[in-house]
Amino acid sequence: MTTPELPLSTPSLSDLVVERVGFGLFVLDRDMNVLMWNRFMQDHSGVSAEDVIGRPIFERFPDLPRAWLARKVESVFQLGSFAFSSWEQRPYLFRFDHDRPITGGVDYMQQDCTFMPLMREREVIAVCVTVSDVTHVSVMQREREDAVAKLREYADRDGLTGIANRRFFESRLMEEFSRWQRYGGDLSVLLFDLDHFKKINDEFGHVAGDTVLRSMAQRVADVVRKQDVFGRFGGEEFALLLPCTPLDDALHVAEKIRHTIGDTPVDVQGVVVPVTASVGAAAARPGSSDYEVMINEADAALYSAKRQGRNRSVVLLHELS
Repeated sequence: MTTPELPLSTPSLSDLVVERVGFGLFVLDRDMNVLMWNRFMQDHSGVSAEDVIGRPIFERFPDLPRAWLARKVESVFQLGSFAFSSWEQRPYLFRFDHDRPITGGVDYMQQDCTFMPLMREREVIAVCVTVSDVTHVSVMQREREDAVAKLREYADRDGLTGIANRRFFESRLMEEFSRWQRYGGDLSVLLFDLDHFKKINDEFGHVAGDTVLRSMAQRVADVVRKQDVFGRFGGEEFALLLPCTPLDDALHVAEKIRHTIGDTPVDVQGVVVPVTASVGAAAARPGSSDYEVMINEADAALYSAKRQGRNRSVVLLHELS
């Protein structure tokens, strides 16, 4: 069985394939002149083959990354091996429009590029560049990364107040304590809780109690430093990690927080709910074996504040020695 021949005037099968493939394909010589330009490139650039073949590619596309592209092509000429560029390294080579919705979060078609040496008698005579549209892949990966980041953030956050949860707070405290052990300096922690919170729940209801907790968390979050770590320790108890902060300064922070919480009652649907807080402070000190020592000492100071009448900040005397 014989294969029918194409008329001499018709394109070859290879020409038809090059024109119809679903990715960009163009060929450059060593002077960056365009030798081939397929239909994909024409359709997405708006520049026909007749307008670009035989000319330097930068003449028609001055926005291309000139130095980067020239280095990439020259490396293929010199080494005679393939080169590749992922959208993760460089989002695009050409500023082509894409067909993804605006919500995809990308301005231009995301592209993978392959640089292939075209050889003749073991000599590279040109470089063929392919441009693949990977916008869908990049958008899906970004969405997946965003979803993972949000899940990670949710895992670190208290569901009611939106501040750090106890697990995340303790992990950061462990890190800061280890840093203090290596390099010294100052490190303090505050534990505080809302006075008579059970009475608030009993008198105003748990919905009002949740509102108070959210309000207090937001107030404190608004006054702490960026480098501090503020978290909910459980129930109505909160914790504040103060890196590079000596105990005396931590006590000033404790008083600031106590006034931030207690000076203004919380308005819960027209009901005024007075709130105060008791605060215990502790600092890392020589002889502390781990971060839990700080927590225990701050907790003891907190309960001392409760026993002394509440609505006050306390540090145990032995911490000052």
